[in-house]
Amino acid sequence: MTHPAPSHCPYCALQCAMTLTPMDAAGRTAPPVTVAGRDFPTNRGGLCKKGWTSAELLRAPSRLGAPLVRGADGAFHEASWGDALDLVAGSLRGIRSAHGADAVGVFGGGGLTNEKAYVLGKFARLALGTSRIDYNGRYCMSSAAAAGNRAFGIDRGLPFPLEDLDGASTILLLGTNVAETMPPFIGHLAGAQAAGGLVVVDPRRTATARLTDDGRGLHVQPAPGTDLALLLGLTHVVIAERLADADYVDARTTGFDAVRRSVASWWPERVQSVTGVPALTLRRLARRLASGEGTYILTGRGVEQHVDGTDTATAAINLALILGLPGRPGSGYGTLTGQGNGQGGREHGQKCDQLPGYRKIVDPDARAHVAGVWGVEPDAIPGPGVPAVELLQSLGRPGGVRALLVHGSNLVVSSPNVEAVREGIARLDLLVVCDFFLSETAALADVVLPVTQWAEEEGTMTNLEGRILRRRRAITPPGGVRDELWILSELARRLGSTATFDTDPELVFEELRLASEGGIADYSGIDYAMLDRGEAAYWPFPRGSAGTPRLFAERFAHADGLARLVAVSVREAARPRPAEGELTLVTGRLLEHYQSGAQTRRVPELDEAQPEALASMHPATADRLGIADGDDLELANGRGTVRCRARLTPDIRPDAVFLPFHYGDEQAANLLTSDAVDPISSMPEFKTNVVRVTRLVGAGALA
Repeated sequence: MTHPAPSHCPYCALQCAMTLTPMDAAGRTAPPVTVAGRDFPTNRGGLCKKGWTSAELLRAPSRLGAPLVRGADGAFHEASWGDALDLVAGSLRGIRSAHGADAVGVFGGGGLTNEKAYVLGKFARLALGTSRIDYNGRYCMSSAAAAGNRAFGIDRGLPFPLEDLDGASTILLLGTNVAETMPPFIGHLAGAQAAGGLVVVDPRRTATARLTDDGRGLHVQPAPGTDLALLLGLTHVVIAERLADADYVDARTTGFDAVRRSVASWWPERVQSVTGVPALTLRRLARRLASGEGTYILTGRGVEQHVDGTDTATAAINLALILGLPGRPGSGYGTLTGQGNGQGGREHGQKCDQLPGYRKIVDPDARAHVAGVWGVEPDAIPGPGVPAVELLQSLGRPGGVRALLVHGSNLVVSSPNVEAVREGIARLDLLVVCDFFLSETAALADVVLPVTQWAEEEGTMTNLEGRILRRRRAITPPGGVRDELWILSELARRLGSTATFDTDPELVFEELRLASEGGIADYSGIDYAMLDRGEAAYWPFPRGSAGTPRLFAERFAHADGLARLVAVSVREAARPRPAEGELTLVTGRLLEHYQSGAQTRRVPELDEAQPEALASMHPATADRLGIADGDDLELANGRGTVRCRARLTPDIRPDAVFLPFHYGDEQAANLLTSDAVDPISSMPEFKTNVVRVTRLVGAGALA
C-alpha cells in the first residue's frame, strides 16, 4: 500500500482524525507511516503528543514478532503459531474438563475495535461456554454507565455532538483533566472561557483548572472524596433559591420530591465544613449554572472512580435534570469516556451482564434474539458472570478461574490492589495474553500472542459522542503477528466450536449489526460503505433511520419517556479518612502517557519527558514531613508500597498526594488502591486511598 489512509488515533475516546501515509522502502529505519492531523469535528486537525508520535509504536524495537511460550526452564521461547495455539487449546480443554467451563476467564479491553469486542464476547460464551468475561472498562465507565442507565434508561457518554459545547456560556467539568488527557478537546471550551463560565472541580490545580485563569472561569478545589457532598449542596441551593426549571421537572422527570428531601440538610455552610469550598462560592456557582444561558455539566473519572461513584454521578445528573439541561438545545449533561473504544467496548458483549446491542443477558427476549443471530439455542448462552474485580479475586481459588485469556489490558498495572492480582495470576494454571509488547502482565504469562496494531487493521470504533468511526489499514503488519479475529477463530476451531467466527472485520460488523438490531445500542442502520463516505453515524441508528446525534429531545429511554431523579446520600463510612500523619492518595494521568503506559513508555520522546512516577505534594506538607523536592519517598499502606521521588507543587491540596498510574513494578500506583467496589457499578475505589509518606535515606533510597 502506498496511498494515504484516513483513520483515527489509537489512544483516547476523542478519537482524533488523522491521515496515515505509508513510507517507501527507503524509510524502513523510520516509522512505517507518517501521521498528519485531519480536519474532523472533534479535533479540527489537532493532535496531542501521543497522537503525533503514535506511529513509532508500529516498529518499536521491543515489539513482539512471534508467539512466546514459557518453557520448563521458566524462560520464554519463540514458537510457531500452530504450536502455540495447539498448546492453548489443549490446556483449555483440560481445564474445562476438570473444573467446568467457568474455570476459564476472559478479560477484555476498551481499546479493542467493535468487531473484536463483539467476537470476544461471542467466543467466550460459545467457544468456551464460560460466563466469566469482563473488561477493563469496569475500571473506567461503569459508575457513569450505571448512573446514566437508571436516570435516562440509556448509557451514551455524550448524548450530543462535541461541537455543541462551542456555543455554551457555562461548562461545569467535574473530575476531568481534559487539557492533559485529550488536549484537542479544549478547543470546544473557548466559548465558555470567553463568557467567564468555565468551571473546573478538582482537588488539584491541573492544566485544565488553569484554563479558568484571568477571568475565564472558576476553579473549585474540594477535599478529595467530597464531590458527592458538593453536588448535594449545589442542588440544595438550586431548589432553595427557586432556581430549578419547575416546568421541565414536572413534564420530563419523576422523583423530585425524594431528591428535594434528600438535599434539604446540605445547606452551603455544612457543605463548606465537609468540602472546604466556601459557601459563597457554592451559591455563586449554583446561580451561574441556573442563569438560563447555554449550560453543560460534564463528569469524568475523578468523581466516578469511587465506592460511591454511581451515587456521585447520579447527583450530577440530578442537578442537570433539576436545571432542565438534558435534551434542551444548547445545554446538556454528559460523561467523558476515557479509552479509545470505551463506548463501543461496553455495548457489544465484553461486560459480564450484557449481550450485543447493550442487551441484558438475563432478558429472555434479548437472549432469543442474539441466539438467533448466532445460530444456537438461547440456553447455549451462559448467564451473567461476575464483574472484573470479583473475577480477578477468584483467580486460582476453589471454584474460581484457573485459566485466563487477556486481550487489550495490562492487569498488573491497571487493576486495584495490584499485589493481590499478581498473587492470583501466580495461582493460575494458564495465562494467555494477546499484546503488542511484553507488558508487565504479558511478562507473567504462559503464552504471549503478538497481535496487529491500529494502523495494520480494519474495523470500527465508537467515540465519546457515540459516533461510529472507521479504522483503516494503512500498512501490512509484520509477518509474525496475527489479528485477534483470526486468533479467536483458530482457537474456536481447535476447541470444536460449531459457531461461525469470521475473520473479515466487515463480515463481523455485518453480524454485529444484526445482533444489535432492536437493542439500546442499535447499529443496524450502519455499514462500512456509509462510514467510508464520511457520513456521521451516531447510535442508536436503527435500519432506515438517520441515526441519533442528540438524545432526549422529546423523551428519555424509559418506557414512560421520563427521566428518573434518584435520591442519593453521603455514606460516611464509604471510604477511610486519613488519620494523623496520613494523606489522601489521588491518582490520575499525565499528558505524555496513556492508561498503563504499556505503549507510551515505549515512545522515546514521551518516556524521556516523563520517565518515572513522581509523587506530587504541597510544599507545606513536605516541610512538615521533612521532605525536599526530588527526595526519595516511600508511600505505603496495608496493601502495598510504592517507591518514587518527590515533586513539590502548590497545585495540590496540603491534605493530598498525587501519583500518576502509568507506571509498573514498584512504581505502580495501584499497589496502594483498594479493591473495595461500588455496590451498583462494581467500580473500585481508585481515587482516594489513605497512605503514609516517608522520606527514604541511606540504603533504603532509590538507586
